[in-house]
Amino acid sequence: MRHAETRQKLIALVTLGSLGDLHPCLALGARLQQQGCRIRIVTTEFYRSRVEQPGFEFRALRPDLDPTSATLIGSCDDLKKGPEILFRQVILPHLQDTYIDLVRALEGVDCMLAGELVYAAPLAAEKLGLRWASMILSPCSFFSEDDPPVLVNAPWMRSLRKAGRLPYRTAMTLVRMATRHWWNPVRLLRMQEGLRQDCDPLLKDKFSPHRVLALFSSWLAEPQRDWPAQTIQTGFVFHEEQGAVLDSSLEVERFLQLHPRPLVFTLGSTAVGYPGAFFPTSIEASKRLHAAALLIGATRRPEWVSPSILSVPYLPYAQIFPRASVIVHQGGSGTTGQALRAGRPMLFVPWGWDQPDNAQRAVRRGSALTIPKDRYNARLAADAMEQLRSEAGFAQQAAAAARQVEQEPGLAAASAAVLEMLP
Repeated sequence: MRHAETRQKLIALVTLGSLGDLHPCLALGARLQQQGCRIRIVTTEFYRSRVEQPGFEFRALRPDLDPTSATLIGSCDDLKKGPEILFRQVILPHLQDTYIDLVRALEGVDCMLAGELVYAAPLAAEKLGLRWASMILSPCSFFSEDDPPVLVNAPWMRSLRKAGRLPYRTAMTLVRMATRHWWNPVRLLRMQEGLRQDCDPLLKDKFSPHRVLALFSSWLAEPQRDWPAQTIQTGFVFHEEQGAVLDSSLEVERFLQLHPRPLVFTLGSTAVGYPGAFFPTSIEASKRLHAAALLIGATRRPEWVSPSILSVPYLPYAQIFPRASVIVHQGGSGTTGQALRAGRPMLFVPWGWDQPDNAQRAVRRGSALTIPKDRYNARLAADAMEQLRSEAGFAQQAAAAARQVEQEPGLAAASAAVLEMLP
């Protein structure tokens, strides 16, 4: 007797945000697809082509945002007010639309993986009785009492790092009280849908009761006793851009032959939409050092700023970062992961969100320096980059970070954890 064919398992990966949020979904999707699963990626319409090109199913998720919009990025640019603006003016006003889209997109799905900005994900999973996993991309998202993060909208809490658990716990209680009204839309939707009323979207509910995937290296943060017990730390999950070549490869290769170890400047996929004076300042700093420089994202086409400075619209980080002398970047999780893997010293210029915390963690490990965005000028940048180039300890610690990142299981561990959840 022939056995009936086993139905192919369908996994939904759900995310809102920048390419730094989408790329782990694409990487995990590709790995799980190779292991026999069907993959459905649920995200903003803006990313449809990026999802469908590698052959994944796509479902649109409101709000219909352009993550590269200068207007959107500019509105969230304030370090202290940015999170509140994003939550209360961009994401939560559309919570019911997000929930409706997500419930529809989860039809027939066996398991869901969700990014933490999808505040409708815990509600949809509860409504449908669906097993799911949280995707956490940065250490600061855990708000650990034992390993306190640098919070972009509460930088004063940095001073509590050495004060112990009780002062930090007290401070977090005050933060929870001060932001409780932000989450009224979540409470209202829960009531309307007949779901559990007790909720804490920012500090608890984003962590799935089934599995939490910490998709970053233990070099940045080791597991803490107050992380959810169901957490699995995998290391970074890198999205390899299949078939990607260096944009304007002839120009770039010509540049690198002339200048084999340039300074490399980038602002990732989001901050680059609202760069301010970052690139002009970086050019001036490079000239102060008489150093070759490669600017990524500063122009729409390749431009030679000078015989030793080239500006290009885009380069795959995995191909260019290892060839840098110093990498200057904003500190997003995806960019930081690629820079750590490259094993090069870093200068962080944080724009917001998890970036100041990522910067401080790299500084503590001895592979980086950091300059606040509002203090980034040619003199300070040149001095920092010269220190990173001349002091051997930075290169040694950067190389140690690269070795650890390469040894971590990353995709293999993340995909195995997901497969274990399937019914």
